[in-house]
Amino acid sequence: MKRTGLIPLLICGFAIAALMAAGLSTLSGNQQFGLLIVRVLTETGAVLCIGSLLLAAFLVPPQESGMLAADGYGGLRMAGWSALLWLLGAVLSVPYTTADAVGQPVTELFDLAELIQTAGLIEQAKAWAITAVIVSLIALGCRLVLSWGWTAALFFLAVFALIPVAVTGHSSSGGSHDLATNSLLFHLVAAALWVGGLIALLQHGRRGGDHLALATTRFSRLALVCWIVMAISGVVNAFVRVTFTDLFTSTYGWLLLGKTACLILLGVIGYFQRERGVKQVVGGAPNALLKLAGVEILVMMLTIGLATALSRTPPPGDARPTPSTVELLIGYDLGGAPTVGRILFDWRFDLIFGTAALVLAGLYLAGVRRLRQRGDSWPVGRTIAWLCGCLTVLFATSSGIGRYAPAMFSVHMEAHMLLSMLAPILLVLGGPVTLALRALPAAGKENPPGPREWLLAFVHSPVARFLTNPGVALALFVGSFYALYFSGLFDSALPYHWAHLAMNAHFLLVGYVFYWPVIGIDPAPNRLPPLGRLGLLFASIPFHAFFGVVLMSSQNVIGENFYRSLALPWTQNLLEEQRLGGGIAWAAGELPLLVVMVALLVQWARSDDRDARRLDRKADADNDADLAAYNAMLRILAERDSKAGGGNP
Repeated sequence: MKRTGLIPLLICGFAIAALMAAGLSTLSGNQQFGLLIVRVLTETGAVLCIGSLLLAAFLVPPQESGMLAADGYGGLRMAGWSALLWLLGAVLSVPYTTADAVGQPVTELFDLAELIQTAGLIEQAKAWAITAVIVSLIALGCRLVLSWGWTAALFFLAVFALIPVAVTGHSSSGGSHDLATNSLLFHLVAAALWVGGLIALLQHGRRGGDHLALATTRFSRLALVCWIVMAISGVVNAFVRVTFTDLFTSTYGWLLLGKTACLILLGVIGYFQRERGVKQVVGGAPNALLKLAGVEILVMMLTIGLATALSRTPPPGDARPTPSTVELLIGYDLGGAPTVGRILFDWRFDLIFGTAALVLAGLYLAGVRRLRQRGDSWPVGRTIAWLCGCLTVLFATSSGIGRYAPAMFSVHMEAHMLLSMLAPILLVLGGPVTLALRALPAAGKENPPGPREWLLAFVHSPVARFLTNPGVALALFVGSFYALYFSGLFDSALPYHWAHLAMNAHFLLVGYVFYWPVIGIDPAPNRLPPLGRLGLLFASIPFHAFFGVVLMSSQNVIGENFYRSLALPWTQNLLEEQRLGGGIAWAAGELPLLVVMVALLVQWARSDDRDARRLDRKADADNDADLAAYNAMLRILAERDSKAGGGNP
C-alpha cells in the first residue's frame, strides 16, 4: 500500500458499509436510505475519534513535561476532525430518528419547535441529542487541550458518548433486555476500540510517526482482548433476541450470521497480520503493517454496515414467547416472594458488575502472585478484604438481591447499602493502588510511560484531589442519598435498565471516594490526620441515620407508579415496603460503621507504633541526642530559676 492510499481505502470502505447497510436492511425509500447513510457516517466518526484519542493518550508516549509529543498531537487533531463528523451525524440523527418513529417525511419536521417537542417523546432521539452535546465537548476539547492528562480524559469521555444510544435501541426493550443491553455495551466499546484503534495506528504509520513498534505492540494486545469481548458479548446478545431456527429463517438472523462471519474473519486476519506485522515493524520495516491491514479495514467497514442494518432491523416477533408485564419492565420474571432461599440461590448474573467483580479479583490475585514470585510479601488481610469486597459486589448485583432490586424498594435498599457502605470499605482496605504500583514494572527514565505511570498520574490528578477533598467526598456520599430519593429522580429512573446500572455505579464509586481518605491503605491525594478521619466519619453518621428515619416516617411512596405497574402480589402495601427499606437503610449502616471504627483505631494504633519504632531507631543511631538536648534544656531552665530564686530578698 502506498502512503497516499489509506484515505481512498477508507472512502471505499465507507461506501461498501453504506451500500451493505442499505441493501441488506428491510427498509426502503429515500428517507430510510438517508438514515442509514447518516448512521454509517456517524459510527465511522465515532470509531475514528475514539481510536485517534486512544493513540494520542495510550499508544504513543508524551513528552517528559506531560505535554503531547508530535505523534500524540497528530492523533488529537485527527480526533477533532472525526468528532466533527460524529457531531454532524448525531445532530442529523435526531430529525431522521424522529421522522422514522412517527412515520413522517423528515422534511415535515423542519419546524424547530415541533422537532424539539416530538423528539422529546422518543427515547432514541433524546439519546442522539445527548450524544451530540457530549461530542461537541469532545470536539471543542480536541482544539483546546495539549496535555496528556486532558487527552486521556477526552478519550474516556468519547467512550462514554457511545452509551446513550446503545441503551435506547432494540436491546433496551422486551424480554431479557437487561442481558441484551449489558452485552451490547461491551460489544460497542470493544468494537470502537478495535476498529478505531487500527485505523488510527495505520494513519500513524502512514505519517511516518515515531514509536510505531511500541504503538503496534500495545494495540496488538488490546485488539486480542477486544476480539474476545466482542465474540462473547455478541453470542449473548444474539441468543437473547433470536432462537437457533430464527438465525436461518429471518432477516435479523441472516444479518446476525453475516456480522458473526465478518468478526471471525477479522479475528483470523488480525491475528496473523499482527503476528507478522509486529515482528516486521519491530525489526525495522514500518510499512509492513500498512501492507497487511488493507483487507482488514475493508472487512471492518463491511461489519459496520451489517451492524448498522442490524440496528435498524427489529428481531423476529416470534423469537420468544410474549413476555409478561414484569419481564417487559425489568427484563425477566420473578419466581415469587423473596425468601431466604431465593435471595441466596436465585441468581441472574450481571454482565457489567458481575464481570467487573470477577476481573478485579483476578487482576488482584495476579498482582499478589507476581509479588510472591519475586520474593516480596503482601499482607493476607488485604487480599481477604479485596476478595470479600469483590464478592460483595457480585452478591449485590447478581444474586437474589440483584434480581429483586429493580422490582422491590426494600431489596433495592439492601443492594444500595451493600454497594455504598460495605463493598467500598472492603475494597479500600485491600490497597489496590499500592499493590498495582508494586506489581507493575516501572518504565524507567529512558522508556515511555506505561500502566504504572498512568496510574500514578491519575492518583495525583486534579480530579482525584477534588473528589477526595473531605468536603466534596462527604457531600457526594450523604448528599446523593437525599438528591436521588427525594427529588423525583429515582421515580424517573426506575423504568430504565441503564438508570439502574448508573445508580449501582454511583453507589460504589461515591462510597469508595468517601472511605479512601478515611481508612484506605493507599495514600490519598488529600491526606487526613487520624482525628480528621474520625471527624469525617462522625460527620456522616447523623445524615445517614436521618435519611433512614425520613424514609420510615414518610407518607409518600417513592416510585409508586412503577411499583404499582408491576402488580407484584407480595407487595400490595407499598408504604410498608418503603418503611422496611428505610429501616434497612437505618440499621444496615451500623455494622459497616463499626467495621470502619475498628479499622480506623487499628490503623491509628499501628501509626503510633511505627512512629515509636522510628524514634527508637533514631535514638539508637544518634545516642538519643534529642533526649539529651531536652534534658540539657531542662537543666538550664532549672539553673536559671535557682539563680533567680536565690537573688530575691
